[in-house]
Amino acid sequence: MSTVQRATAIGAISIGLWGSLALLTSLTEGQIPPFQLLAMTFTIAFGVMLIHWRYKGVSGLQYLKQPWLAWALGIGGLFGYHFLYFVALAHAPVAEANLLNYLWPLLIVVFASFLPNERLRATQVLGSCIAIVGCWLLIGGGAEGFKANYLMGYLAAIGAAIIWATYSVASRLVKQVPTDAVGWFCGVTALLGWLCHFLWEPTVWPQSGVQWLSVLGAGLGPVGIAFFTWDYGVKHGNLPLLGVLSYFIPLISTLLLIVFGQATFTWQVGVACGAIILGAWVASYKKRAIA
Repeated sequence: MSTVQRATAIGAISIGLWGSLALLTSLTEGQIPPFQLLAMTFTIAFGVMLIHWRYKGVSGLQYLKQPWLAWALGIGGLFGYHFLYFVALAHAPVAEANLLNYLWPLLIVVFASFLPNERLRATQVLGSCIAIVGCWLLIGGGAEGFKANYLMGYLAAIGAAIIWATYSVASRLVKQVPTDAVGWFCGVTALLGWLCHFLWEPTVWPQSGVQWLSVLGAGLGPVGIAFFTWDYGVKHGNLPLLGVLSYFIPLISTLLLIVFGQATFTWQVGVACGAIILGAWVASYKKRAIA
């Protein structure tokens, strides 16, 4: 396995972990305010990196000194994306907001073509389009059409997609920055999350062991390990392929909800599954043919 393939595989771990976030969030029963949940999970993520530093026998302070671009990308990507996504959900229906938010995998494919030694291949575009159709089949069932009075929410969702795609692709420009630095980005994001929470939300702590475990699980996996493996993947792996593979996130989410009895299997799920798999195959076709 080449270095690029290994990094791509590590980045793909994030996709699987993010796919579990919907189930973990549903187990909190929607009682925890969004910014409080953001703050709690990113605090746990920072704790994960503290444990990692302890295991390595370092304080972690050496990872504070990074280029300003790395800090801007890290905090802007992690906190900026979630901030706009929450604004989108507050000002637009969930289905429509998610449809627009899931433009980010396609944008990764497009933006990656502007990096040095990269170019946009027809198979990548075609694969992305096929996969996005599958994605929209999954999350578009409750959509009632776009309406002008939700414009602020729509713009926020598009902004969130642009921010996450930009963060993912531009991280390649600071690939010399070690993934350990993401621990500090998570720490600052947690502080900003707590600030927003105390300014705008009431505090609601988990009321049961299941809710506490779901928050802990989200902080360890989808919010913790996932951001660290994604950082390594986008810096050293196949960015366009990771972008297309990201359309597996809503599919994994839906399948997990079905397995745990919180959603039902429909023909749309089956067709979406086929479309996303086909899209990923098409997007990676040329690369596999050369290998």
